[in-house]
Amino acid sequence: MVSAPVPRLVIAAPSSGSGKTTVATGLMAAFAARGLAVSPHKVGPDYIDPGYHALATGRAGRNLDAYLCGPELVAPLFLHGARGCDLAVVEGVMGLYDGAAGEGELASTAQVAKLLRAPVVLVVDASSQSRSVAALVHGFASWDPQVRIGGVILNKVGSDRHESLLREALDSAGVPVLGALRRAARVETPSRHLGLVPVAERTSAAVDAVDAMAAQVTRGCDLAALEALARSAGPLPDGSAPWTPDPSPAHHPTRTGPARPAGERRPVVAVAGGSAFTFSYAEHTELLTAAGAEVAVFDPLRDEGLPEETAGLVVGGGFPEVYAAELSANEPLRAAVADLARSGAPVAAECAGLLYLCRELDGQPMCGVLDATARMSERLTLGYRDAVAVGDSVLAVAGTRMRGHEFHRTVVEPGAGAAPAWGVRAPVRRVEGFVQQGVHASYLHTHWASEPGVARRFVERCRTS
Repeated sequence: MVSAPVPRLVIAAPSSGSGKTTVATGLMAAFAARGLAVSPHKVGPDYIDPGYHALATGRAGRNLDAYLCGPELVAPLFLHGARGCDLAVVEGVMGLYDGAAGEGELASTAQVAKLLRAPVVLVVDASSQSRSVAALVHGFASWDPQVRIGGVILNKVGSDRHESLLREALDSAGVPVLGALRRAARVETPSRHLGLVPVAERTSAAVDAVDAMAAQVTRGCDLAALEALARSAGPLPDGSAPWTPDPSPAHHPTRTGPARPAGERRPVVAVAGGSAFTFSYAEHTELLTAAGAEVAVFDPLRDEGLPEETAGLVVGGGFPEVYAAELSANEPLRAAVADLARSGAPVAAECAGLLYLCRELDGQPMCGVLDATARMSERLTLGYRDAVAVGDSVLAVAGTRMRGHEFHRTVVEPGAGAAPAWGVRAPVRRVEGFVQQGVHASYLHTHWASEPGVARRFVERCRTS
């Protein structure tokens, strides 16, 4: 089958720091203000930008990661997120042609644009150049003939005179200028050790920032031309169909296991949220729900107990190091988490969740589920990982292969338990993480859409533990 075209744009740049997030988020909000249902997407594993996208559009921000999920899932995941929308905006990652280290174009913005057959808008930081901008744009537009750069948005333009020089230079490059944005401090969003401060932590300030982005993009860009460019995207490749979160064997014939009895009670899976735990993929809760769970989100900074009748716990990524004192002060919840883990109930923890389960974080008592300590470090650990399950756990059977992403400035000692969670190939061969009773805790962020059986296995354990 040939999928009906969803109007779409990919917002890319020659390098990080050029203004992709400002332009992409501003465009999403500007189109939404025009009454369009806008589907927001982000290339790569980033969790923070999709929060701003969701604020701009009123829809869940979704990631398109060809490394974590495989190139074959990019179009289906896109169609799943864009279902019922009038237009989609995809924010790129790093520079247009930058992908997973040593893997060619894999996981690059360019690869995703080709998989989606989407036109690219190149955001160029013009603050320190004039005529040279034409050579830069020409090089990016001609590097890969399969990547269609449909226009340029000039960012950080200094003056009318500067804009005139840039436009004159680009007349010869054959790529239309679709916008020019002046330098504007109001649209800058604060950062810290792992990037932008998440939306959940900024509340009204985040709303103001998104409003400012929308206003700047509306003033400086030709929205009609950008919408027309989005509508020029052709059909997706033959066979493209929306991804489904249903992890049952009927939808995934390679999965095995008993069918759920009709009318069976849905086990409650508590999912940590709030300002300390903001890193999650929308598909994870969709998969848990489709597998038969009742998902209950709670805030470890505020709630003194787990949701009623909790049968399993998922604690994803975030910034527990920023809130270590507050998390530690919530002693009733820490005790409830420890009791749940001791009961053998399934507990899945990634990165921030791993830190929360340790004895302590930067000297502050945590849940004490794991016989390990965590502390902040000067060193940034960042990169994609190929992983294999070392033994059976609530998430996977031994030998299950998954791809993950590591992104943290903390150290856990020891780095692995007697029963590790994963064997990791890169950057060096090692084991990491902890599997004990029903607990699976690891630094690796994984995308369960790549292995839907993970959610199904977890929920089945919630029913039987």
